[in-house]
Amino acid sequence: MAFIDELTSQLHKFSNSENAFHMHKYMRGIFPFYGVKTKERRDILKEVSANNKEELSNTVRNLALELYKLPQRELHLCAIEIFEKQLRKKYLETDIDLIEKLISNNSWWDTVDFIAKQILGGYLLLYPNNIKPTISKFSKSQNIWLNRSTIIFQLGYKDNTNENLLFKQCVLFKDSNEFFLQKAIGWALREYGKTNPQSVLNFVNSTHLKPLSQKEAIRNLI
Repeated sequence: MAFIDELTSQLHKFSNSENAFHMHKYMRGIFPFYGVKTKERRDILKEVSANNKEELSNTVRNLALELYKLPQRELHLCAIEIFEKQLRKKYLETDIDLIEKLISNNSWWDTVDFIAKQILGGYLLLYPNNIKPTISKFSKSQNIWLNRSTIIFQLGYKDNTNENLLFKQCVLFKDSNEFFLQKAIGWALREYGKTNPQSVLNFVNSTHLKPLSQKEAIRNLI
């Protein structure tokens, strides 16, 4: 795979051990890093993508999966970025299985939030009939990152937000003690509050949310 070979070679070339140490620490020691910061990583990815256009276009799904098997976090971030860029508004209906795999593996907020908003959110706009079964399946999962995705996938939908579904998901997980679910509820409500502030205020005032969720939800509304 020329794309992956060139990408890993370039990231290794520009690796920085001091950056890698701090990145690893910031991410609670979960993933190893090359130590390549975001802008530089994206510049490298852009150049490597331009050098391997045909392979990237024809095999992006497989490339994303292969990158996910490698340890360095920068490669996971590259995987989801090429997936979204190559397939934006062109997803196959069966891509939901791959999207679920990307959310469920190597999971932490930095990848999951991008996937939920940019990929899952985009996919479900293309296949609205899949919203109900997908959100139902993810909601029943024991994987908190799939749960989180059901709350935040509508970020950026604005006037297209399904308000009833958003509020339903917030109610479903409102009693969870999981930080990332409490935070997701607050974030999703705060963002929707930019479109419909009164509706969000009414919901928050009539729903017994965890303090963190409530604080985040109304932070810009009062």
